[in-house]
Amino acid sequence: MADNSENNAYWAANKRIIVISLVIWFICSFGFGILLRPMLAGIKIGGTDLGFWFAQQGSILVFLVLIFTYAIKMNKLDKEHGVDE
Repeated sequence: MADNSENNAYWAANKRIIVISLVIWFICSFGFGILLRPMLAGIKIGGTDLGFWFAQQGSILVFLVLIFTYAIKMNKLDKEHGVDE
């Protein structure tokens, strides 16, 4: 059984990964899709403006990338702390 300081280090790293992922997703979905949409209106992608693309499609694609990135990073973190499968 790992000691308390190792557990704290593991969960601190886990929370850091989660917070960074949520911030990236918030920026892409709410920031680019809603708040910054007027600024992105002049940039065209796929026949529509970039802000609309982020609101409809981009945030979903970013979320999918974040899921795979989270899984890879957590597998690495699990191995580092000896809690991998």
